[in-house]
Amino acid sequence: MRRKAFEIELLPVLADNYSYLLFDPDSGTSGVVDPGAAEPVRARLAELGRGLDLIFVTHHHADHTGGVVALQQEFGARILAARRDIARIPGFAPDRDLALGEGDEGSFGDVVFRVLETPGHTRGHVCYWFPGEEALFCGDTLFAMGCGRLLEGTAEEMWQSLGKLAALPPSTRVWCGHEYTLANGRFALTVDPDNAELAERVREVEALRAEGRPTVPSTLGLELRTNPFLRANDPAIRARLGMEAASEVEVFAELRRRKDRF
Repeated sequence: MRRKAFEIELLPVLADNYSYLLFDPDSGTSGVVDPGAAEPVRARLAELGRGLDLIFVTHHHADHTGGVVALQQEFGARILAARRDIARIPGFAPDRDLALGEGDEGSFGDVVFRVLETPGHTRGHVCYWFPGEEALFCGDTLFAMGCGRLLEGTAEEMWQSLGKLAALPPSTRVWCGHEYTLANGRFALTVDPDNAELAERVREVEALRAEGRPTVPSTLGLELRTNPFLRANDPAIRARLGMEAASEVEVFAELRRRKDRF
């Protein structure tokens, strides 16, 4: 019998965060990714008549974990987080919850996910890749047309992390942690102004945001063509920066510095 479609629902929380409700209809398994606040998640679960089995955490920042403790206590959900960072995950209990690292696989009902360690934004950041569903939950590592700030890691670490994500199939849907797309796109045009696809994408994003609509998910293929932070080897970008002979890490670091000042 054919399996029912895996469900992903984008849930806006706080000022510009996204949490994601996950549901496997065949097994009835319910989850949430990065609940920055408990109430929007609780309210939506009540509307759907669901409980909560798993809480996926990409990193420790409060805008991604603010609802973890309340949701765990109410629903008895199991918390999944980076093994190297569990001391900073609110409510994590080693005897109950699951500490994960690079290459670990897990089951969400009948659906398999894999863990990718992506340090850079924080030292213990992880992403969750659902290969069969072509879905990547990447927190604050990769954004639509952007990437996370280097708060705890180095440019080299982040470039390696982004390279790990860039190697996934181009059809992979990118579910990131924030609605930063418009600002990211406007910055991208300053370093890649002759990219026609980028310019068209920014126009589309402007229209979506004018209507209050989300710009997520993206796809990895679209990011590879329009996100400058994945394209430090692109000759046009390197020429624009005057860094034709620089290493990829040096170009990426300069892009990140410019975005920080943008």
